[in-house]
Amino acid sequence: MQKLRLRYAKRGRLRFTSHRDVARAFERALRRAGVPMAYSQGFSPHPKVSWIGAAPTGVASEAEYVEIQLVHRVDPEVLRVELDTALPPGLDVLEAVEAGPGTLPERIEASRWRIELPGVDPAELAKAVEELLAREVVEVERLLKDGRRMIDARAAVVDLRVDSEVETTTTHVGDGPQPGLRCGILTAVVRQTTPTVRPDDVLSALRVVADLVPPVPAKASRLAQGRLDDSGDLTDPLAPDREATPPVLDAPR
Repeated sequence: MQKLRLRYAKRGRLRFTSHRDVARAFERALRRAGVPMAYSQGFSPHPKVSWIGAAPTGVASEAEYVEIQLVHRVDPEVLRVELDTALPPGLDVLEAVEAGPGTLPERIEASRWRIELPGVDPAELAKAVEELLAREVVEVERLLKDGRRMIDARAAVVDLRVDSEVETTTTHVGDGPQPGLRCGILTAVVRQTTPTVRPDDVLSALRVVADLVPPVPAKASRLAQGRLDDSGDLTDPLAPDREATPPVLDAPR
């Protein structure tokens, strides 16, 4: 068997796709691309696909990860191209590597998010961030499977800052566009806890501490996942696999 690890993106309108629908799209694409999948045993066999920390519905991402097991070896780059072609636009396979030693979940500890807040002045946003970071605990309400619970959003926030880049967005209100809306931009590094603290929980925390309420819905994108290094940055979870993969030697002439 061969185990491959894939990094894929969820972009555009497909950010509103649920994880279940993404999984179904991948399984269809694996069949369409003729990938020699390994299957589980039992009455109802399933392809051996393992998802790692899927992004919430409504959130875009450039760093989603999945593992697949095959019954015989293939060229990872050839598989990436074929699978990417078989997937709908907006689900894009960015990288495929052969799995090395260790597990992928143990290499993922936190996520880096970009959160765009149309209609929020960056100076006001900076004050709210300062207030949040000054607190030791900021509890927000979350609807979970077992009902509503209060979770500490502050404990998961490793780093939170207002991007120096300021965008002007165009929003649609009523029948026409409303140009010239300033957009505050947050960059957040959030530790993956249980339950997971999501971008909307960070925004809820800003509302709790500073009464910050964006006039239009925020747009969140996951930029990276990985382990935290000594500087608080995120390591690339696929780097050990690339290092463990032997180089391809030229065939003898």
